[in-house]
Amino acid sequence: MTVGFFTLGCKVNQADSDAISAHMAAAGYSPAPPETADIVVVNSCTVTAESDRKTRQMLRRFRKLNQDCVLVLTGCAVQVTDNLAQQYPEVDLILGQRDVCDLAQYIDELLKFNHPIVSVSSRQRNEAFGSPAQSLSSTRATLKIQDGCDHFCSYCIIPHARGPVRSKPLDDVRNEAKSLVSQGFREIVLVGINLAAYGKGHDYNLGDAVLAVGESGVARIRLGSLEPDLLNESITETLSRIKALCPHFHISLQSGCDSTLTRMGRRYDTLYYADLMVRLRHLFPSASITTDIMVGFPGETEQDHAQSLAFVKQMAFSKVHVFPFSSRPGTPAATFANQLSKAEKQQRVQEALSLAKSLNRSFLAAQIGQTHEVLLEQPNKNGELQGYAANYTPVVVRDATPAQQSQLVRVSISHVDGEQCIGTVTR
Repeated sequence: MTVGFFTLGCKVNQADSDAISAHMAAAGYSPAPPETADIVVVNSCTVTAESDRKTRQMLRRFRKLNQDCVLVLTGCAVQVTDNLAQQYPEVDLILGQRDVCDLAQYIDELLKFNHPIVSVSSRQRNEAFGSPAQSLSSTRATLKIQDGCDHFCSYCIIPHARGPVRSKPLDDVRNEAKSLVSQGFREIVLVGINLAAYGKGHDYNLGDAVLAVGESGVARIRLGSLEPDLLNESITETLSRIKALCPHFHISLQSGCDSTLTRMGRRYDTLYYADLMVRLRHLFPSASITTDIMVGFPGETEQDHAQSLAFVKQMAFSKVHVFPFSSRPGTPAATFANQLSKAEKQQRVQEALSLAKSLNRSFLAAQIGQTHEVLLEQPNKNGELQGYAANYTPVVVRDATPAQQSQLVRVSISHVDGEQCIGTVTR
């Protein structure tokens, strides 16, 4: 039988889907597109009400396209939704994150007894992080080392969906990294729901995890999204000594206005955040720093919004992900007064996007004339090899040869084309 996956949400969700896929392969299932697979797994995201809507939309789509499939729902939405069978009537099998590693056994039970199954444990699996990391491409692999979050920001349901902070044991991190290198991967991306919280409750931290991965001999280590309040001086100093670590940091900001950060329940202010940026740029002079910002949070005034954008500009991020506040039932922010209208939020999104594009153009322009090591990955639609510099600059290398695919190549940046740099191999 065949199994196909459709994953919504973050890189951690993708890592989870890859782990489930590995379990299913071990059980004898073959991969197939979800449009035609015998088993279709939708791994849901529930970070916003819009995410829930997209999950329902995809379930209806796959039921219509592939009427005879066994339709499976898992992911964050399952952990925080009541009356699951009524909410998702088109689904045959609903499994929580603790249960989904046993998907093959549940499929056998479903086929034997021919009745829908709902199995959702409220207790998270403390010891399990799925199978060892799976590939993002022929050159990069993602390694999930952390799950859960204890922050409970006022807009976020994820701590309820993912449970408390858990960390993959340091020896497991070390051994899985070595396994990935032995398979030929050149870059390992470390991910987690709250990655900077890795090691909480233990005598190790994120710096120790990166050191352990570095022992594998991998050419590059890249970090997923990080919460700023947990990046203390000890961790950043350790990171600066790891040669393989890519100088790219995605540090979640959410707002550049202190009063908004307070209402969000964030655990830092703009002064702390700015000091962290200075420290990172001192330790990593060539670093690119990217972020997320939310606009239109309840109670955000025009002055708050302008203050937030001014701070974003001051930080000179290389890339900014912009999204409007989306009320998520079950979170405190959903009940806050002074909710903004959709039109107000969209206007602020456009203003933030305009700033984000300007910052990105400046960052890319600053790469012209520089030479970067680029890890060449898949060819683009024109057949030209493309990849990323260590600081996450996207680069198209027009004179690269097929033999250089999956290799680190020194590239001289000549110009910018849209949202990517163009370069040539240095001889």
